[in-house]
Amino acid sequence: MYNKRIVFWAACFGMLLFGTGLITLGSMATDLKSKFELDEVAAGTLFAILPIGILAGSLLFGPVCDHYGYKLLLTISCLGMSAGFEGIAYASSFSLLKICVFVFGLCAGVINGATNAVVSDISTSKGANLSLLGVFFGIGALGTPFLLAVLKNHFSSFEVISTVGFFTLAVGSFYIFIKFPPSKKELGFSFRKATHLFTDNFLFLVAFYLFFQGSLEAIINNWTTTYLTKHLLITESRALYALSLFVAGMTLMRLLIGSVFRSVRVVKLMIISIAIALAGILILHFARSFYVAMPGLVITGLGLAAGFPIMLGIAGERFAGQSGTAFSFIFTISLLGNMLVNYLMGWVTKNYGIHHYTSFSFVELAGMLILCALIFRKQYKKQQIYVGETMAK
Repeated sequence: MYNKRIVFWAACFGMLLFGTGLITLGSMATDLKSKFELDEVAAGTLFAILPIGILAGSLLFGPVCDHYGYKLLLTISCLGMSAGFEGIAYASSFSLLKICVFVFGLCAGVINGATNAVVSDISTSKGANLSLLGVFFGIGALGTPFLLAVLKNHFSSFEVISTVGFFTLAVGSFYIFIKFPPSKKELGFSFRKATHLFTDNFLFLVAFYLFFQGSLEAIINNWTTTYLTKHLLITESRALYALSLFVAGMTLMRLLIGSVFRSVRVVKLMIISIAIALAGILILHFARSFYVAMPGLVITGLGLAAGFPIMLGIAGERFAGQSGTAFSFIFTISLLGNMLVNYLMGWVTKNYGIHHYTSFSFVELAGMLILCALIFRKQYKKQQIYVGETMAK
């Protein structure tokens, strides 16, 4: 029998690695360009490989975890991610570096999806526990550039990332010695039955809510510094500091959702969260200085914190016997949104200007609000049908 607390902490370590991994390339961009003498095109190609790897990992993990369980795939993925960290640190050629980045992204995608799915499986308060899991993503994402900055006078960035690779190996070794929930074959899971998931339009509603959420997060993560430096004429160092406050706001709110707001109804939490995110984007839209834009980003982070954990929790309850496959589909759709809208934002910025950063954000929030209403309406109808059938019996 597995220990829920140990499994939860094991998942948290995995999410910490994912947060660290996702920010690694960006944090080391200057050093990698210098080491391999990369121009902007080559660097762009390298950075495009990471989301492709994560997308592949997101497609892979769900059916495999449902059929074979979590332990083997998580352990192998930690070993692969460790090799990826070491490859980024010590690759001797650009071709080898690209392979390492893809393997790194593939394993990171698996770890992200599988840790979310396993926490959903072991939890009764799924949204709250998934929020706590998300806190560790924020710690990893905020901690990596901080760690590199603190240690830069003593160690090279490559040595620091190599050490993170050994920590990843240690996490994989830890997974070997603990018990995870059994595979869902005992609950009747099969690859053939898994295809029936895709006839349920509720899954599509949740997936496309996170399509908008994921792409909005991508816009903020990838285009905020450009918006602040080009549109508001803020220095790059201040812009990067403001962006870190967005992640800090999101991490803080996820901690609160998993503790203080644990008993708040999810529908109320989601409506308030979207309203807070809208307030943050409005502040950014009308901001004309760093000191106004900075709280706007914090408030936006607070508002967007609930989206992934709450919606994944709802999907985890609805598709408990096939949670891995359901999460795999949801993460894939979300990542496609991330990549598509990020590309579209780049095209619009080039042709029409960076000021459309907030226009895109308003459209994304409108899509999230509409889908949120449809999701809870459909969920309410199902509950009413269930109550009616129970009373009839």
